[in-house]
Amino acid sequence: MFIPKNFKFRKQQKGKKFTKILSNCLNQQTNCVRLKTLGFGRLTSNQLKALKQSINKIIKKRGRVVFKIFPQTPITKKPIEVRMGKGKGAFSHWIAKVQPGTTICYIESEFLLLTRKALEYAKNRLPIKTKITI
Repeated sequence: MFIPKNFKFRKQQKGKKFTKILSNCLNQQTNCVRLKTLGFGRLTSNQLKALKQSINKIIKKRGRVVFKIFPQTPITKKPIEVRMGKGKGAFSHWIAKVQPGTTICYIESEFLLLTRKALEYAKNRLPIKTKITI
C-alpha cells in the first residue's frame, strides 16, 4: 500500500541532512487530532502500514484517517557476508524522511476521546518520539 507506483531511478543516495524537507502544513479543521514528530528520523512503509492498521482497529468507521507523509526514498542493502566493493547493494525497502514538527497523520472524527486513544495506541508502533495535538 505504501509503495510508489512510478519512480525515475531504482537507487538513490541517502543524503546528509533532513533539513530540506518542508513540513506539511494543515488547515485548521474542526474535530481534528494530529500525530506530530518531535525529532528527525526515518519511517519505513511497514511501520506506516502498522500505524494505519492499529488506528483503524480502534476507530473502525467512526472517523477518517489521513496520512500526510509517503515513503518515496528507496533504501539498498548488501547481502550478508559479502566483501567490500562490487557496487551498490540491491533494493531493500522504502522510507519516508521526517523532521520535527511534521504531521504524520490526522484523524477527523466527532469522538475526540476515541481518536486520542487510537493515536496513543498507535504511537507505540513508531521508532521516533511523537506527540498528539488537537
